[in-house]
Order: sequence, then structure tokens, then C-alpha cells
Amino acid sequence: MTGASRNAPLETPMKSHIHPKENPAALTRSQLLRELGALADPAKAAAVAKYFKTGPGEYGEGDKFLGIAVPLQRKVALRYQTLALRDLALLLASPTHEHRFAGLEILVAQYERAADADRKTIVEFYLQHTRNINNWDLVDTSAPYILGEHLKTQPRRLLVTLARSRSVWERRIAIISTLTLIRNGETADTLRVAKILLSDPHDLIQKAVGWALREAGKVSQAALLEFLSQHYASLSRTTLRYAIERFPPQQRKRILAGKF
Repeated sequence: MTGASRNAPLETPMKSHIHPKENPAALTRSQLLRELGALADPAKAAAVAKYFKTGPGEYGEGDKFLGIAVPLQRKVALRYQTLALRDLALLLASPTHEHRFAGLEILVAQYERAADADRKTIVEFYLQHTRNINNWDLVDTSAPYILGEHLKTQPRRLLVTLARSRSVWERRIAIISTLTLIRNGETADTLRVAKILLSDPHDLIQKAVGWALREAGKVSQAALLEFLSQHYASLSRTTLRYAIERFPPQQRKRILAGKF
């Protein structure tokens, strides 16, 4: 896992993705599905399916792929940002990964442009469909930009609820959402959620926690070192290695040995 998976910043004017002679309001979900289907690449789809662990017993078991590069998926999806929430619900319910990805890209674009009341509706919709936000890229491309943005001005008790969920994807949403708060100069919620997830056995959570801790360290290296020192015995090696990636080599070596 690397940094945030979105390749285009949210502040990019969305109108730039609309064809000059096209009426966005006239575009339909069926047209979106046809566009994505026309871009399908079976050979790439097979490779991507392996990358996203879709085999029996793996975290992405049963997920279906068209094999479309992320920038192209995003470009197509953002032309359909006027779709209604009922259409996005159908996209998110699709067994095809790119359909769900497109639905979330549209939802992020809608959240960015929405008035406060509509943003609340979008957040509620997002939380109602977490069962379909069911791979790490789907979480990473949406959670910071919808729930994270929402929590900048709202109570954050929800993060604890999500962090204690039985769903690995809701747990990942909890920690990844705090990346937005970190960019806002806040680390307390990241550390609180990280503490809840310290003993999580899932590799995707261990990596996500380490990533978030590493980013929190950019705001306060002292707070990160204090957290790592206090919880060293409970930290997975995966989480610890991610958290200290930006420290000098000799300091990383000492920290891995428990010397702070």
C-alpha cells in the first residue's frame, strides 16, 4: 500500500471532464456501464484480479474486474456526476469492481460540490453502503474525501464505532478517514483509532494503521515516538515498519529493537 490512491486532486474543476457539446443531466447509468464495458481489457482484468486478492478465502474473493486503468475509470466516471443516489446505489451493488469505483468517484465529486445539507445526506448514504466499499482502493479513494472531510466539523465518535466493527472495510474506513484530519493538523483521532486497532490481525489494517501513524508523525514526530514507545509491545511489525519509514536508517533500526 502506498499513499492515497486518488490521482486527481478534489479541487480540480469538475467541468473539465464534461464534453463541450454534452448535457451532463442527460447522461444515464446505462450509458456509464456501456462506456466502461467498451474499455474492458480481459488480459489486464486477470492480472488486476490477482493483485486485489480475489481468490478463494482472500479478502477480495469473488470480485470481478473489467481491467481499466484508474485514471481512465476516473475520467469516465466524472462525466456522470449528476447521477442520482439511487443510480449510485445500483453501481455500488454491482459485482464489478470498476462499477463500484465509478460510483464512489461520482459520490466524492458530488460531496465536494454539495451544500451542507446535501453533504450530510451523502455521508449518510456512504455509511449505509459500507458493505459495498469492499476493497482497499475503494476505501482509500473515498473515505478521506467524504467521511474525513465531514468529520473536520462534526463529532468523531463514529470513528470509534467503525474501528470496532466486525467489517475489515469499516475498520479501514475509520483509520483512513483520519488522514484528512491529519492534513488539518490534528493527530489525536488518528492515535485514538490506531490504539483500538493495534491488535487487529488483518494485514490491510496493520498497513493502514502504519500509514496513518507515519502521516501523523509529519505533524508531530514527538507524538508519534511517544505512541510507538507506549505501545511497542502491541504493535505488529508491519505497522511499526510503515510508521517509521521516514526516519533515518539508524533510528529505524533502534526503534525496531525497542530502543527509543
